[in-house]
This record gives sequence, C-alpha cells and structure tokens, in this order.
Amino acid sequence: MALATTDREIETGIHLSEATPSDYFALLKPRVMALVVFTAVVGLVAAPVSVNPFIALIAILSIAVGAGASGALNMWYDADIDALMSRTATRPVPSGRVQPGEALVFGLVLSALSVMTLGVLVDWLAASLLAFTIFFYAVVYTMWLKRWTPQNIVIGGAAGAFPPMIGWAAATGSVSLESVILFAIIFLWTPPHFWALALFKSADYGRAGVPMMPNVAGNASTRRQIFAYSVIIAPVGVLPAALGYASLGYGIGAAALGVGFVWYAWQVLRMSDDDQVMKPAKALFAYSILYLFAIFAIYLVDTVVGRAMAG
Repeated sequence: MALATTDREIETGIHLSEATPSDYFALLKPRVMALVVFTAVVGLVAAPVSVNPFIALIAILSIAVGAGASGALNMWYDADIDALMSRTATRPVPSGRVQPGEALVFGLVLSALSVMTLGVLVDWLAASLLAFTIFFYAVVYTMWLKRWTPQNIVIGGAAGAFPPMIGWAAATGSVSLESVILFAIIFLWTPPHFWALALFKSADYGRAGVPMMPNVAGNASTRRQIFAYSVIIAPVGVLPAALGYASLGYGIGAAALGVGFVWYAWQVLRMSDDDQVMKPAKALFAYSILYLFAIFAIYLVDTVVGRAMAG
C-alpha cells in the first residue's frame, strides 16, 4: 500500500502531508502562546469592569488562536532561515514535516477565525487590535524588519506587547493608560530579552543572515544597550503602583524584580567580548523570562486580592 501511494504521488505530482497533530500544534509556537494568553488574561482581569465568564473565555481563546496564527505565518515565511539555525532547524516546516503551503493556509484560516470570533462575540476594538497584532508580527516584523534592520526586535517587540491591551479592550471596549503601561513593560522588556539570546546564538543568526544587534554592532555595543534597557524597564515596572493602579505590595515586588534585572544586565555588561561560554547572557535570558511572568503574576494577584478586600 505504501509503495502504491508513493507511485501515485509521483504520477500525479501530489505530495500527501505527513504532518501529525503535534506538528500543527508546534506551528502555533505554544510557549510564546502561553505568554500571550497569560498577559492577555492579566489585561482582561485588571480592567475595572465585570466580564461574563463565557465572554472572557471566548476572548482569551480568540487571542490564543490569533497568537498561534501569527506563529504559523512566521514559520511559513521564515522556513529558509530556520533551516540554517540549530535552534529552529527542527521546526515543522524546515524539517519537512509540514509543507509551506499547509502552514500558510493554516495561519491564514486561524487569523480570520480568531479576529472574526473576537469581533462578533466580544468587541470589535479588541478584534481590530488583534488583527493589527497578527499583521504587525507576520508582515511588518517577519517579512520586513527581521531581515533588514538590527532594530528588528525593538520595533517588532510591539507585536508581543499588545495582548494585555487586547484583553483590556475585550473587557471595556476601550484602551486606557493602565493598559498602555502593561504594553510598555513588555515592549521595553523585549530587546534585552532577545539580545541576551542573540549574544550566545550570534553564530546561528550569522549563518542565517539575520541582522541581530551582536552581528551588526558587535557584542560590546549590544551589552551596553542591554544594560540601558534594563535601567529603563526597572522603574517602568513600578509605574502601576506609582500611579495608583496597584498596591504598595506590587510596587515592592516589581522593584525587587527590576533590581534583579539590572543586576543580571550588569553582569552581561562586565562580560568580556571574547567570552565563549556566555554564562551571564544565558543567565539574563533565563531571568528575563522569570521577570515577565513574575511581574504580571504579581499584578494579577494584586488586582484580585485588592478587589476581594474592597468588596
């Protein structure tokens, strides 16, 4: 039977997909999706309105599917450079488990489904922000910025910063300063997070021709910029408490996390240019992930506890 199938493929020119459900799930970039969903939940819960649980569930599922759609479109377009990097070579498209056309259709269908569901069942402003986020990540970042400028992560980071704002808009039908601050925290976190990765994966990016900051400006300049961003992100993380959107407890927790971020970035700044092990950069990369999850978790707990005490 297998031989007959192979002969038919040769005769007709039709390639039958060998993709499994797990391959399509991998196209969604589940780890990135988890972060998107979590920050969107924080934005939705932080909004000063009561949201029907069913509507909230629809909103979060739509945002999750939209994030997955962005990942699939990114993997479709980036298959050529993904194949050249050890970190991404085993992804479904460059490994051949999913055909490029399948990934493209999958991403487009999920994009339309997520935006229309969010708009029809929840809120059109939130749906518009989701549509813009998908477009920004798939087209502006993936197709343009990523391959043409070392500022790709700086500008492209906006795509990953929108979820809490989308969650807020899904709950309120509007955008507020509080949601903009949540956006800013992620936006400013993105460059030092990815540049830390780029420091110890610069050879990968060099083979793929991606102009990441270490490959274009050098390690020393990248280390200085990482430290500069860490000095900015630390106080921005405390802004919700300073402006009265969160409690003193959140402010103390955010300040402690910010000090940790600056300390790890300082270790990267002091790292020698010829350091082949890149332990400080790897430590900062790991800590940056913890930082973002922790600061949004504290914000979520602070909001829920604050409302319980007030009610």
